[in-house]
Amino acid sequence: MAQSDFLYPENPKRRQEVNRLHQELLDCLSDSFHATNKLIGVLNTHLGCTLPSIEMKRDGTIKENCDIIIQAMMNIQKELQKVDEALKDKLEPTLYRKLQDIKERETEKIAIVQKVISVILGEATSAASAVAVKLVGSNITTGIINKLVTVLAQIGASLLGSIGVAVLGLGIDMIFRAILGAVEKTQLQAAIKSYEKHLVEFKSASEKYHHAITEVTNTVKHQMK
Repeated sequence: MAQSDFLYPENPKRRQEVNRLHQELLDCLSDSFHATNKLIGVLNTHLGCTLPSIEMKRDGTIKENCDIIIQAMMNIQKELQKVDEALKDKLEPTLYRKLQDIKERETEKIAIVQKVISVILGEATSAASAVAVKLVGSNITTGIINKLVTVLAQIGASLLGSIGVAVLGLGIDMIFRAILGAVEKTQLQAAIKSYEKHLVEFKSASEKYHHAITEVTNTVKHQMK
């Protein structure tokens, strides 16, 4: 037991809590990298995009890794915006409005996009039309991705942002010391509370993001049967 633990008996419990919260954050970040690469793969394969995959920066800070995902999501949104603008340009206004109508059946939307997708992409499949319907102008881009970007930006700007990702693989005492090096001792409890608050938001936004991407990939598989 460290000498300070005699003066602050809650320290061992806090060290355990910090370690757990670190690992949860790392898991969420890792999942977001994986899910984003999955989405990039779908866009590159079916919508003719040339987006690069992303990789976690193991020697970087939490903020640096959040920024990598945010930048990738912004690039994804730009590509989807291009497809959206092309659809708006090629489709009759009434048909384009149907794509935005949440009450319209998905099969009908895919049929509408199928009329012009080959003109937009040069060559296209029903899977490409399904991807366009699932992603362009949908809640995935306007709501889910935007929410995750906001949460990642908040984490990066918080007390946690300057902490290195590499410390997550170290022992509990090493992690504890690394955090004490990043924040003032008096801020440690605030940092723990910050972890707890941001993890709740991150998990919620991340789960919706992963679910949406799984929905897209399942639709693609169905269209390719």
